[in-house]
Amino acid sequence: MPTAYIFVTGGVVSGLGKGITTASIGKVLQAKGFKVTAVKIDPYLNYDAGTLRPTEHGEVWVTEDGGEIDQDLGHYERYLDITISKKNNITTGQVYLEVIEKERRGEYLGKTVQIIPHITDEVKRRIRDVAKESNADFVLVEVGGVVGDYENIPFLEAARQMKLEGEKVVFVHVGYLPVIKSLGEMKTKPVQHSVKELRELGIQPDFIVGRSESTIDEVRKEKVALFCNVRKEDIIANPDLENVYELPLLFEEQKFGDKILLKLGMENRKSNLEEWRNLIEKIKNIKDFVRIGIVGKYFDIGEYNLPDSYVSVIEAVKHAAWSNNVSPKFYWIDAKALEAKDEEELKKLKSVDGIIVPGGFGASGVEGKIEAIRFARENNVPFLGLCFGFQLAVVEFARNVCGLKGAHSTEIDASTPYPVVDLLPWQRKLIEERKYGATMRLGGQVVLIKENTLAYELYKKKKVIERFRHRYEINPKYVDILEKNGLVFSGESEKDEGIMQIGELPKLKYFLGTQFHPEFTSRPLKPNPLFFGFVKSCIEH
Repeated sequence: MPTAYIFVTGGVVSGLGKGITTASIGKVLQAKGFKVTAVKIDPYLNYDAGTLRPTEHGEVWVTEDGGEIDQDLGHYERYLDITISKKNNITTGQVYLEVIEKERRGEYLGKTVQIIPHITDEVKRRIRDVAKESNADFVLVEVGGVVGDYENIPFLEAARQMKLEGEKVVFVHVGYLPVIKSLGEMKTKPVQHSVKELRELGIQPDFIVGRSESTIDEVRKEKVALFCNVRKEDIIANPDLENVYELPLLFEEQKFGDKILLKLGMENRKSNLEEWRNLIEKIKNIKDFVRIGIVGKYFDIGEYNLPDSYVSVIEAVKHAAWSNNVSPKFYWIDAKALEAKDEEELKKLKSVDGIIVPGGFGASGVEGKIEAIRFARENNVPFLGLCFGFQLAVVEFARNVCGLKGAHSTEIDASTPYPVVDLLPWQRKLIEERKYGATMRLGGQVVLIKENTLAYELYKKKKVIERFRHRYEINPKYVDILEKNGLVFSGESEKDEGIMQIGELPKLKYFLGTQFHPEFTSRPLKPNPLFFGFVKSCIEH
């Protein structure tokens, strides 16, 4: 069957949850036996998300093929349990760069290069390439931003053209239905205006997904249907949920998948969401909880806190906790405040059942993270260090156990007397040549697991593939002294002999760090083994 395309647009405000909505539509169709993939369009001029600050744009998701991508691709992978390519992320920067390079090569044969048709043609080519390479029945395409942003107009125009050109296309518009507190009434006008703007661009939505605090009632549905030219039965409720993984079940209750197939003239199929339904029921019946402290620095922007900077870590902890029959309670511990000896942050650190120090870049908050790691080690509190968190665990161990005073990473202190974390010689050479991008270890790579270690006990494999996003490595020159003092390196890179990727302290309940990011391979029904073991140890603690 030819591929069908479902374009998901947003209106009124960003951050409505288009990514979760897109992933949930995909899950409903996947449950009917269709092969589904998803594309995220980001209208920014950056080539990818690699250089974006987490507080600016949320977490950077890493694909197995080495893409640094918008966090919504993480939602797609978690819900659909598929591996998605970096090609499934399209940015304005990528599109314009390709078109300009083609123009410089003379591929347009002297024509005037314009937004239409050249930019829109490039957008359509990329979307269709994803369909071809994935051999998917459905390609869901989430258009970033909101209708009315001038940045996403070329992408919406490309979507309009695809339907005009005879592709099987469905448009889903996610709109906000606020409840004004002073009135106590749900208002439909914001959705009406965003649909009006969409129609001015030549797109009539087939479905409207109403994002709201509470479910949309029949009166509001009738009003939206009348003014937005959409059948009442094609208005889908998407209220706030305690657990966003419940959304596919809510869509199934409203027969969203059936309605999409009917709209496309496709034969309906029976759904199988039993395993997913069982997970949600299990979560609802969990009574016990575990307290997890996350020591980070990407929490605040202005007066607001943004835990989205660590969304994959949060989700991986949830998966592992549910699998261990507990719910997680998160304690956000600001490394910068910890560094300043803030009493409230110290109190939080002492009250948790386990501590995670996730990845990050730069010197801000580093000593606070090191103090948190020291607290975990000296008090036998379960600890999981991810990427930079692993490197700082090695720094802390070198300083306070091996007696290497002033040990550090050369990323933070270029003149440290003991560079236990450093660039490798080949990386230094590339940096001298100003080839910074080539120095990153990105994407899925093979890690060799040493037997008779905690890592092997958890993975039960000698080889695993995990995803990396880092530049600095554990300095091979210091491996011997670190191991002589009790640090066991239980995983190393298959690609580079002697480059250590997992470290653990076997005498403690659970003290383990990884150079890679195990959070990227965790799924609701298949938690990553390292997170599973960490949470299990937290419960015992």
